[in-house]
Amino acid sequence: MTVEQTTSRAYRGVSPEQRRAERRAKLIAAAIAVYGERGYRNATVKAVCEAAGLTERYFYESFENSEALLVTSFNAVTYAVFDEITAAARAAGRGRVAKARAMLDAYFGALQRSPASARVYLVEIRGVSREVDKAFDAALRAIGAEVARRIAPAGLEADELLQAGVVGGVMHIALRWIDAGYQPPLARVTDAALRLGMVLAHTSARTAHTGARTARPPRSAAA
Repeated sequence: MTVEQTTSRAYRGVSPEQRRAERRAKLIAAAIAVYGERGYRNATVKAVCEAAGLTERYFYESFENSEALLVTSFNAVTYAVFDEITAAARAAGRGRVAKARAMLDAYFGALQRSPASARVYLVEIRGVSREVDKAFDAALRAIGAEVARRIAPAGLEADELLQAGVVGGVMHIALRWIDAGYQPPLARVTDAALRLGMVLAHTSARTAHTGARTARPPRSAAA
């Protein structure tokens, strides 16, 4: 039997691919815990591997460097929360305000429930490198577009600047709330974020309505 055959065979019924996927998942979970506890800049590959119960050899099997793991951890946290938010929107019914409130409740609830994940999502991702910033921006654009699709008034063109304002404003509310030890209560935080979102939505609607009026051709003098 060749070395290649030996290393590629299943071990206790688990394929090499499955084992690699399991090790990768352990590293991601460990990174979220370690970055959340001590911060990305104070964490080492060794610390993450120890938390995962793996050697550094397995780290480099899955990730090129620490930045790659940070981006992957950020995406894991971001899209797990995003799944909760979209599920809450679906369960809230058709009303825009009800959907927005449900999404915000789910968002803030997820941050409060998992402080380490919240730190990775909101704090540790910032200012590490240009490539990490690109990953952060791509995630926010995707979230902003999906939130707008679900709660913006019907018939409006997508406004990326407005979406950035909504998502960025809600994130700043979340940061202030976390810094204050998750006070005031979640319901009050949701109310504040909801007012922000609805003000921007109404402004968008008024802008679209005004634009439609000004776009009409002027009446002739004879008319």
